[in-house]
Amino acid sequence: MSPRISEEKIEEIRKSVDIVDMISEYVQLKKQGRNFIGLCPFHGEKTPSFSVSPDKQLYHCFGCGAGGNVFSFLMELDGLSFIESVEKVAVRTNIELPDIGSSNEGTQRQDEDRKHWYKGHELAAKLFHHILSTTDEGREAREYLRKRGFTKEVIDQFQIGYAPNSWDFLTSFLEKRQLPMSEMAKCGLLAVREFDNKPFDRFRDRIMFPIWNKQGNIIAFGGRVLNEGNPKYLNSPESDVFNKSQTLYSFHIARPSMRKKNEAVLFEGYADVTSAWRAGIDNAVATLGTALTEGQGKMLRRNVDKVIICYDSDDAGQQAAYKNAQILEDLGLYVRVALLPDGNDPDDYIRDHGPERFVHNIIGQSLTFMGFKFRFYRRGKNLNDEGDRMEYIQQTLTEISKLQRAVERDHYLRQLADEFSLSLEALKQEQTQIFKARKKKENRHNNGTFESRPQVQKKLLSAHENAERILLAYMLQKRDIADQVQEKIGGTFNIDEHQAIAAHLYSFYAEGHEANSSLFIERLEDKRLKHLATELAMKTLNADMSEQELNDYITQIENYPKKQQIKQLKVEQKKAEELEQFQEAAMLAMEIMKIEQELKNSIRNNQ
Repeated sequence: MSPRISEEKIEEIRKSVDIVDMISEYVQLKKQGRNFIGLCPFHGEKTPSFSVSPDKQLYHCFGCGAGGNVFSFLMELDGLSFIESVEKVAVRTNIELPDIGSSNEGTQRQDEDRKHWYKGHELAAKLFHHILSTTDEGREAREYLRKRGFTKEVIDQFQIGYAPNSWDFLTSFLEKRQLPMSEMAKCGLLAVREFDNKPFDRFRDRIMFPIWNKQGNIIAFGGRVLNEGNPKYLNSPESDVFNKSQTLYSFHIARPSMRKKNEAVLFEGYADVTSAWRAGIDNAVATLGTALTEGQGKMLRRNVDKVIICYDSDDAGQQAAYKNAQILEDLGLYVRVALLPDGNDPDDYIRDHGPERFVHNIIGQSLTFMGFKFRFYRRGKNLNDEGDRMEYIQQTLTEISKLQRAVERDHYLRQLADEFSLSLEALKQEQTQIFKARKKKENRHNNGTFESRPQVQKKLLSAHENAERILLAYMLQKRDIADQVQEKIGGTFNIDEHQAIAAHLYSFYAEGHEANSSLFIERLEDKRLKHLATELAMKTLNADMSEQELNDYITQIENYPKKQQIKQLKVEQKKAEELEQFQEAAMLAMEIMKIEQELKNSIRNNQ
């Protein structure tokens, strides 16, 4: 336990947050019985094995063994120290921490700098929005947005603003509010002249789109040039708080609706998202002018099961849709692709045809990823040409062979057969050969490779090991059972890890604590013990354990060393007989009989 924050304060902070709510910000959870389940964020999986208990305020992955309480989760996933995880929860729940000081001045300085960064972005967003909404300087930008279909409601919702065509407008504004200019340049709000290191406005004569992090803090801007100029779109440079590959535009706005609908709509740019929002699509997000990354895909996977991609109809847009759909599908998402008429982007289509037609004809008529592939592979091919046609058939057969469900494979094979008047049986044979060849190649590739966090190997537990685990699980939940076990067998558990957990648990109760699995696990420093204790604490147990059941488990534990002794003596007896040392063998037989009788008496006395 940290010497800088009292145990009582840490416990207050831990109790102030619901672990299900906190983990739900990172992992999509579904109710299953008394617990919630989802895909583990610590290792790749497509079948949920990650369980969160609201009753015990613990999580545990039955696939990789990760587990602990809310602090452990933040430490493992965000790479925080224990103190940082406590501080993060305290901030979330508005619990004031004592002045704990810091031996690390660099960390303290960094925290202060980031406060300035967030403050600077917040003030800049309010200033730009004010200029756009109410001033003469913003009139031209207002008129431009009005012609593009931006309503006041959209402008206010997304805090859209305008940066005047000035070199020092924002610079002077921030300087008057006593924000350090060096930090405003470091976070990307301002730029610095090379010849005299003087700061100046990075964004000039641009319509400004604030970019938020997952918590809803403004961390950057995207600026679209209003008149002539390059680049057309200018993003803030990356910083310690802004990483384009880990950020999705409007994610914090769309997140509640995404979760409710279990679906997200992915666009390419800011204007597409704001136009979609105007059309009633409130679960829309966009990448920031870059290709979708695995990190962004995981952000979506933790919140939804389904993503509809809606990109521009030009070749670049369709290439990006194909590539990004593959990334999302590999992460376990169900992907559909919405197709726009040639020459259209989503913003254009909504302005030209109206919101309702966009919702019903474009989003509502989206294709499955496989259906999209059929169209995608046609691009640039003349299917009347035999070579192009055979290439197209081979490509689609390869993709069909990747489908997991037989009914899907059959559906698309029939579609292909009908389209080109081919034999369904011949297509099935060809697809099967492709499937077998791919599986053989995958097996060769995967030979000897493992996940970064190896999955826990499930094994059949022996009677004594199972007895020790069940006893420890009860001991974690009931102090009186721990007292009885301590009195009867103390620390004589046969498994080293079990013995260590029992010793820690006896000490925990001796300090005056009542049963509290989350607090106990938090105090364990050894990661293996922490994970094992979490797994045991998550076990489903009967409400009460009878005296007979308790004694049965203890008997199993006490008798195990004798069973091992008998096994060893039998090996020695056989060896003595082989060496014709018959007297030695007879003595060993008598010793075996004696211990076997002790075992029988022990079992009889327990009945």
